[in-house]
Amino acid sequence: MNKLLFTVCAWIMSVTLFAQTSDPILGKWQNPSGEGRIEIYKKGDKYFGKLYWIKDAAKKDVNNPDEKLRSRNIQGVEILTNFTKKGSAYEGGQIYDPKSGKTYSCKMSIKGADQLDIRGYVGVSLLGRTETWKRVK
Repeated sequence: MNKLLFTVCAWIMSVTLFAQTSDPILGKWQNPSGEGRIEIYKKGDKYFGKLYWIKDAAKKDVNNPDEKLRSRNIQGVEILTNFTKKGSAYEGGQIYDPKSGKTYSCKMSIKGADQLDIRGYVGVSLLGRTETWKRVK
């Protein structure tokens, strides 16, 4: 009986570890300024990210191009949308910048165990900017 219990526990742990390493992007990340934290999660076969914490929690989305959304809090806004995993990169998505109210094409890639490169761009990825986010532990 103990042998069976041990085998079942070992199998559950290996499945859990495999699931975690198959999507290393999942989890909580902090932007370089330290003013915001984003949780990246998966819905279906796409990846999304929500701003779950900001330094000024009462800050509104005043620069949003949609006037109806300008009164909403920035905290809780989904700023990363519709990414698809392609090899070790996450592409085809968009990033919303609440500071400017603009949305950019975006790609992401894991850099080491605890760093995530986020590249926002217009048109071609050569015309863009990269930030490195750090995993929140």
